Amino acid sequence: MTTGRRRAAKRRGHWAETAAAWSLRLKGYRIAAARHRTDLGEIDLVARRGRIVAFVEVKARPTLAEALAAVTPTQRRRIENVARTYLARLPEDADRAVRFDVIAVRPWRWPSHLA
Repeated sequence: MTTGRRRAAKRRGHWAETAAAWSLRLKGYRIAAARHRTDLGEIDLVARRGRIVAFVEVKARPTLAEALAAVTPTQRRRIENVARTYLARLPEDADRAVRFDVIAVRPWRWPSHLA
């Protein structure tokens, strides 16, 4: 991938994460973390609503099917491992229900939240 293409993809990803965060806020979620990085990897968004803490992977793709296909089993395991370390640092979240969500951001469409 060329440097220009990589920069464009990164910008598109950041824009998708911003759109996803706003769609969650409008649903009543509070964004607890964005682009949470550890040695094990990164979680795009951590959102809370009521007794739920959701670890959200955001995918900007042309179609919903492509967005879902982009979340591979390896990526799911990485997200789970990062989520464990995140929760271990926050004992107040220990009694919350944990969920792993995907938000698909497609051109000219409202983000699709798949819980």
